[in-house]
Amino acid sequence: MNTSDRHTHLKRLDRVWVDDPLYFVTCGVVNRKPVLANRDALTILVEVWKTSEELYGWKVGSFCIMPDHVHFFCAARRDGKPLSVFVGKWKEWTSKHLHRRCGWETPLWQPAFFDHVLRSGESYTEKWRYVRENPVRAGLVSHSDDWPFSGSVHRF
Repeated sequence: MNTSDRHTHLKRLDRVWVDDPLYFVTCGVVNRKPVLANRDALTILVEVWKTSEELYGWKVGSFCIMPDHVHFFCAARRDGKPLSVFVGKWKEWTSKHLHRRCGWETPLWQPAFFDHVLRSGESYTEKWRYVRENPVRAGLVSHSDDWPFSGSVHRF
């Protein structure tokens, strides 16, 4: 059986195209260690996201940092690197900075990440509502506005 026969369920992806797609990305910590919900991680994750447009052609909008994973929305410029390159470099540099500046153990991130292309304004609203309520569902705060580890980096 060749590769194309095994992946016939993926053929529909050849027909899906979204101009200027907005991605919803989730990255998890190795062994789901609850290490991210603190000021050091917030500072470094945002610092590296702020450089992403210049270095990789990606803007990062809203984000929510949970203890053992992070959600964020991102969009590429037309000349942006592939999503996997951008996310891989973001994980590499956040891990390096947290190790060098804060003494964190590496590897920090799970090798893979989850991404989803948002296809409409309703999809973004739905996903952002889910992300904003994540700390409430986890019992970390009573109201999503009380969670100090979420925000936005670039404007779309």
